[in-house]
Amino acid sequence: MTKKLTLLVFDDVGTPVKQATIPRFLLPISALLVTCALIALYVGISDYLRLKNETRQITSLRSTLEAQKELVTQQHHQIIAFNGKIGALKTQLTGLHDFERKIRVIANLDPDNDETSVFGVGGQEPDDANSATMMEQDYQEMVRDMHTEIHAIDRASEHQHESFSTLYKQLKGKRNLLAATPSIRPVKGWITSGFGYRESPITGRREFHCGLDIAAQMGTPVVATADGVITFSGKHGLLGNMITINHGFGMITRYGHLEKLIKHKGDHVKRGEEIALLGSTGRSTGPHVHYEVRVDGAFVNPMNYLLK
Repeated sequence: MTKKLTLLVFDDVGTPVKQATIPRFLLPISALLVTCALIALYVGISDYLRLKNETRQITSLRSTLEAQKELVTQQHHQIIAFNGKIGALKTQLTGLHDFERKIRVIANLDPDNDETSVFGVGGQEPDDANSATMMEQDYQEMVRDMHTEIHAIDRASEHQHESFSTLYKQLKGKRNLLAATPSIRPVKGWITSGFGYRESPITGRREFHCGLDIAAQMGTPVVATADGVITFSGKHGLLGNMITINHGFGMITRYGHLEKLIKHKGDHVKRGEEIALLGSTGRSTGPHVHYEVRVDGAFVNPMNYLLK
C-alpha cells in the first residue's frame, strides 16, 4: 500500500479550506530535482561570471597588445631615424676629413695618413635607410651594428679633433704662406673648361689646357686669389690682356682674356682685391677668364687650390 502525505491549507481564521495528498515516494525525487536545479543554477551563474571575467581579461590583454605593438612601431621608427643621424654624422666627418686634406694641400703640409677613423667603415647613408627593410632585420643585430658604428664615429671624432689641433698649430707658423696661397675663385661664374687635355674650341685639335676657363658676363670683376705683387699687366699673345701675380714661395697665378686692367706692374694686392674686368680679348670664343696656377714653375690644377 502506497503511503501518502496529506497537506492541509488553512484560511485566515485557521479553518481548513483545502486538502492535498502527495505520495511519499515523490518527496525525495522532488528534493533531488530542486537540488539539481540549484546546482545547475549555481554552475550557470559561475560560468557566466567566469566568462565575463575572461572577456574582461581578453579585452585588457588586447588593449595591452595594441599599446605594445604601437610602442614597438615607434621604437622601430626611432631606430630608423637614429640610423639616419648616424649616416649624417659619418657624412659630416667625411666632409671635415676631406676639407682638412684640401687645407693641407694648399698649405703644403704633410697629409694625415692615420686611418683610425670612420672613413673606412661601411654602413648606410641617411637616404639608404629603408623602413620596410629595417623592420625585417633582427632587432638585436640592428642594435649591435648601430653600436659598432657609434663606436667608430666616436673614434673618428676624437681623431679628427686631434688632427685639427695639430693642423691649427702648423698653420699658425705659416700665416704668410697661407696669405700667399691661391684659395678662392678669381671670378664668380661657371667653369667651362677644366685642367688637362681637351679638344680645342678654336682648332678642334687635342691640346693640353694648363688652367681653368671660368665664364661670366662681360665686365664682371676679377680678383686676386692670394696676396702678392703684380709682375705683368698688359697684352700677352693669345691670352689677350693678361695679369701675372707673384705670390712668393714659388707660387704664381695668371689671368687672361681680360677686358680692362685695373692693377699694374709693381702693385701689391691682397686676396679678394679687384685687379681687372672680365672680357674676351686674345683667342677667345666668349667672355671668360683663363686662370692658371704655377708652383715652382710647373702648372698645377687650380681646382686643388679652391676652398670654395
